[in-house]
Amino acid sequence: MDGPGVRVGQALVVMAEVDDVGTALRDLSPGERVPYRVGARQGDVALAQPVPFGHKVALRPLPAGAEVRKYGAVIGRTTCAVGEGEHVHVHNLAGVRGRGDLAAQGPAVTNSRQGGDAGAAG
Repeated sequence: MDGPGVRVGQALVVMAEVDDVGTALRDLSPGERVPYRVGARQGDVALAQPVPFGHKVALRPLPAGAEVRKYGAVIGRTTCAVGEGEHVHVHNLAGVRGRGDLAAQGPAVTNSRQGGDAGAAG
């Protein structure tokens, strides 16, 4: 049975139209093309890497230092460039949730503390 926003057999869930990442509803394999739907927006993403169940996949290329949105809210910033279809996790995403010390100071401080370029696009 389908629930709100999720269809039977769906492999990727995207919660808000502004989201940069989707969440895998099963293990996803490199080369697999995975469709998604959020509101009126439909798309698909070709997996560049394996993405385990429950982990995030980039829906579009994300430059180093970019804010990453999930559930319509910023959940972190990339620590390096992330390509479309790549696995997004702790190896390339620094969380800002619960880090008021970093989030309140903006992208330049967050990036410099992670060894990134303070002038990186956000």
